[in-house]
Amino acid sequence: MKHRCLCFVLAWAALAAIAQAQVVSQTALATTKTVKETWTPPRAVDGHPDLQGFWANNSATPLERPKELNGRATLTDQELAAMKKKAHELFSGNGDAAFGDTVFNTVLANVLGVKSGFVSIDGETGDYSSVWTVERVWENRTSLITDPPDGQMPALTAEGQHRREAMIEARRRPAAGPEDRALQERCITYGSPQLVPGYQSYYQIVQTPKSVMFMTEMIHDVRVIALDGGPHPPPAVEQWQGDSRGHWEGDTLVIDTTNYKPRAFMSLSSEKLHVTERFSRSGPETLKYEVTINDPGTWTKPWSLMIPLQRSTDPVFEYACHEGNEGLAGILAGARAEEAAAAKAK
Repeated sequence: MKHRCLCFVLAWAALAAIAQAQVVSQTALATTKTVKETWTPPRAVDGHPDLQGFWANNSATPLERPKELNGRATLTDQELAAMKKKAHELFSGNGDAAFGDTVFNTVLANVLGVKSGFVSIDGETGDYSSVWTVERVWENRTSLITDPPDGQMPALTAEGQHRREAMIEARRRPAAGPEDRALQERCITYGSPQLVPGYQSYYQIVQTPKSVMFMTEMIHDVRVIALDGGPHPPPAVEQWQGDSRGHWEGDTLVIDTTNYKPRAFMSLSSEKLHVTERFSRSGPETLKYEVTINDPGTWTKPWSLMIPLQRSTDPVFEYACHEGNEGLAGILAGARAEEAAAAKAK
């Protein structure tokens, strides 16, 4: 009898716990919804939203949608949970480091069962341990690209295809000089806009009523955007970061950038590149970063993407790219050694 009573009590306790959990869950959802509906962005001294501080792009979402997810703009919650679990197993410091979209694509291949684990794809020296990289931030989206709807960059123009083939060919042969290598290897720039995620991909924003400053951790590229409504300089004035002019549209900061040097974006763009960026606070800890790329000299039509930047408590650290730049010196020395070996073999 005592045993049956104990079971009865335990059963009621379990039911009560479930009911309480449901109430707590519903209350949490209601609270979250209320906070989201009532939250308003903090204001700077001029009344515009305050965008200042440190922000991170550690998004796991790939730029382009993988072919395995063709036609699917989002993952289910169950699929997302499986992806996050596998990502933690592969890239939490116990294996090789992966960069860029390789993280998402590797995790997807593991979840689908077409690949097991991850080994550096460098092919020669290998990458370093993932203990040196951060764990990514996961969301349901399957591509950063929002337009075209298929999540793919548009086709290249004939001019853009020619530039890409020339770039690939330059990387295949021993570098004749620094110009044959990527801009970031030469400590010039990682390009603008900067889209590299998960690897020193932090930003600092400083804001005044008349201008906004954006600094990226990679090579410490700094952009100062005037908000005075002034015009762009003549087309002959070209810069790696382009010439940026900003204005406010309600609570959204809109930045219009032209006057780029060729290859300033993705080492592929032309001097016709025109970029429109939109920054808006989407929550207490998030900054919605929307970008539209319009370069008729490289892509057959404009395309757009969105990156959710996360507020960071970490500052932007020094990026001492120019201190010796031994990597580039080694690449060029290796190229000369390859040529000498080939000449000797002949």
